[in-house]
Amino acid sequence: MRGGKLIPALCNLLGTLILVLVIASCLPLTVPRLFGYEIYEVVSGSMEPEIPVGSVIYVAAAQPEDIREEDVIAFRSGDTIITHRVVTNRKLDGEFVTKGDANELEDMNSVPYENLVGRVEHHFPIVGRLMVVYTGTVGKAYVICFAACGAMLNMLAGRLRDRNKEKET
Repeated sequence: MRGGKLIPALCNLLGTLILVLVIASCLPLTVPRLFGYEIYEVVSGSMEPEIPVGSVIYVAAAQPEDIREEDVIAFRSGDTIITHRVVTNRKLDGEFVTKGDANELEDMNSVPYENLVGRVEHHFPIVGRLMVVYTGTVGKAYVICFAACGAMLNMLAGRLRDRNKEKET
């Protein structure tokens, strides 16, 4: 490659790489929603070591009657979503007895069926921290800026190629 073609190629490569990284880092937080999952970040250690703090959990809707002992569920408690393991599903009472894996005792309050968000189907450590960054205002600005930089580098590569073609003619 001659010197006039190297810089546009590097700009194009770097711009494409940045765009691919931005898209790839957003996929775990967007695609599962298309398949009906709710996505939450784990902020307490009550389910460690099974589900560490900073994990992202994918929660699928489930009928309360289909929840079994040992299933991990997400449920509402006030304004908070809690993730704990089911100890007992009291179908006649319409409630769950739950316990965090790291806790010695069962939860003090049972969980009424109407508070069930769903069954935890998947969890991925560390991805929750990415979610926190991307859902905040600053994180959204970073994503937009990185994507814009990638696009601008690709546009710059095109302009440099056009300028090189003009010089050759």
